[in-house]
This record gives sequence, structure tokens and C-alpha cells, in this order.
Amino acid sequence: MESLDIKEALNRLPREIVDARNQRLLRAMDLSMKHEYLSQDLQAQQTPFRSYLSDMLALVEREKAERQALGALPLQQRTIP
Repeated sequence: MESLDIKEALNRLPREIVDARNQRLLRAMDLSMKHEYLSQDLQAQQTPFRSYLSDMLALVEREKAERQALGALPLQQRTIP
């Protein structure tokens, strides 16, 4: 489950980064269901320690804290459908 801050950070990222993330998640779920591992050549291409989300997430959290300090409404609000 993703927090609202993570969803906002993902919305602000470039489309190609979000698409690559979604492809990685789909591939991971597919391999998990098949009880298989990612091939060695694809594992060599991966960069698991390169963070693509932390900078944008930190920005969203700073903006959220600033809005709370100023007494403004939150950027996103949870609603019940």
C-alpha cells in the first residue's frame, strides 16, 4: 500500500520513470508467480541502489510540512467514495 505522499511524488516524476517502475513491478510479480528468478544478464543491468523516488518524496514531504506550518489545507485529502 502506498501513502498519499508517495502517490504525489510518483505523479510528479517523468512518465518514462514511472513506466519503468511499473514494468519492474509487473516483471517481479510475474516471476514470483512462476517461482522463477530474473536471468543473470538482466540482473547485471539492474541498479537497485539508484534511488529515483527519494528526492521527489523529500520535496513532497517538505511541502506538506510547510503547508501544515502555515495552516493551509493539505495538498491531497483522503475521501471516502
